[in-house]
Amino acid sequence: MSLKHGLLGLLSYSSMTGYELNKAFQASLMFFWQAKTSQIYRELNAMEDKGWLTSERVIQDEKPNKRVYSITKAGKNEFDNWLATPETDIENAMDVRSSFLMRLFFSGETSNGQVIEMLREYSKKSLKHSLGLSAAKNSITHYLATGNNTEHAKYWRITVLFGEIFHRAGLEWAEKAIAILKENE
Repeated sequence: MSLKHGLLGLLSYSSMTGYELNKAFQASLMFFWQAKTSQIYRELNAMEDKGWLTSERVIQDEKPNKRVYSITKAGKNEFDNWLATPETDIENAMDVRSSFLMRLFFSGETSNGQVIEMLREYSKKSLKHSLGLSAAKNSITHYLATGNNTEHAKYWRITVLFGEIFHRAGLEWAEKAIAILKENE
């Protein structure tokens, strides 16, 4: 997946401002695809240049002006083609490239206390991300309340389920790793 396809996917649901796209991205896609706000706006401009979306400048009296982005037929075709193309990255879906794990692998050169602290920090961040999934669940609930196609929400729920299980596994792993390090104390 690329950022552009994620944004096209969000725009296939409805037209949105850059702010709304960023907010929707943070509430849903960020759990498996990270992007900064500046990257999102840069990608929107590039996609508009390609003709995959259009934007309309909306003048507002009491608020700053805004741009509303809409997917074009060409953008919808690009998105549909991307969805229809067989996923070639399934073998790599579980690949991990982590400086954290690299550091942990070589942590026999440091103290157990330092490593335990690093694992506790990992646990805190994993718990924070796990709790953050409630925002994604709220988005799904909100989407369903609008009466839109429940078929979309089913796939959102499946993705959130992956995140919940992933973070639960991370917390369990960190707990067991700390227990191993404390065995000989």
